Amino acid sequence: MYIAMNRFKVAAGAEGDFESVWRNRDSSLSEVPGFVEFRLLRGKANAEEGYTLFSSHTLWRSEEDFLNWTKSENFRAAHRNAGDNKGLYKGPPVFEGFNVVQGV
Repeated sequence: MYIAMNRFKVAAGAEGDFESVWRNRDSSLSEVPGFVEFRLLRGKANAEEGYTLFSSHTLWRSEEDFLNWTKSENFRAAHRNAGDNKGLYKGPPVFEGFNVVQGV
């Protein structure tokens, strides 16, 4: 199993708009070979820095399945309008990928 995660610093006050973008986006992940699960997570607000931390997590059968998706038309379509909402963010998203070593 492989977990692909993006962390987003969402500008204070823009949390609802950010969540709406994710709810309303045209995703075809369920059609992608190797895709298992998606979660959008909301963390605590950081009032001093003016953002709320969010994280998107996708679970894949393998890292190879994830990498294949990143090279696909489905990936390009899912990210086609990614730059339209730059005002919601305090900096670019941060990607982290993990191979699962142990699960319960």
